[in-house]
Amino acid sequence: MTSEVTRFVGSIPAIYDAHMGPALFEPYARELASRLARIDGARRVLEIAAGTGRVTRQLMRALCADGTLVATDLNEPMIAIGAERVPADPRLTWRTADALALPFADASFDVVVCQFGLMFLPDKPCGLREMHRVLEPGGTLLLTTWDLVAKNRASEILHELAYRSFPSDPPLFMALPFSMHDAGALEALVEEAGFTRVVVETVGKIGEAESAAHLATGFVRGNPLWNQLVTRGIDAGAFEASVAGALAAEFGDNPCRSPLSAHVVTAVA
Repeated sequence: MTSEVTRFVGSIPAIYDAHMGPALFEPYARELASRLARIDGARRVLEIAAGTGRVTRQLMRALCADGTLVATDLNEPMIAIGAERVPADPRLTWRTADALALPFADASFDVVVCQFGLMFLPDKPCGLREMHRVLEPGGTLLLTTWDLVAKNRASEILHELAYRSFPSDPPLFMALPFSMHDAGALEALVEEAGFTRVVVETVGKIGEAESAAHLATGFVRGNPLWNQLVTRGIDAGAFEASVAGALAAEFGDNPCRSPLSAHVVTAVA
């Protein structure tokens, strides 16, 4: 289920993929794909919250020749972008699916992958139980959540500017992506869903955008924050320029490189 706070619609999915994808999501897409490649017997793979397919593309490169990947997302516009941009492959199937009620039988997959999707589920324990249910006993869960926003400084700059613009009515979307930064709580949540051998690793990366302005466009127009800014009557151009200026001042320009930090979870069903 989605709400206006979390809907990726209209022009948002394409901007999200082109402008935020390289700097924020590609480094961890490669990380998860490298981990998939090291799992013995990983032939039936399910991706949850596949979005525009940035992780999907990397998973396909790591997938064995006789493997299959089902890439799912609740947001049809995101799936459409992914199906268009990820090369067609007989091993790959795209499907719209609700992570809280996965349309698959028990023990259907060897691996479940979910990059930066768990934070957006309205019922996280239910989502994790569904991941556990569709995994073969002994199957592997690979998922990521963002660490503290303070350890993802480019995003923190966006937060600071957005909250400064609307101190009494901050955009609600800003709280979601970094809401699962507590590694201990995350480990406990995964264990409560029935997983064993749960390991939570905090992994740092460097995100690289072609320019500060390029990343600022993604930050401002490439996620549901955009809807909230528009309804508040903000001068979007001026706000985007302020974000770009702050990013360039702290991380340089052409390219703009910023530190990232996320939790990578591996667990066994």
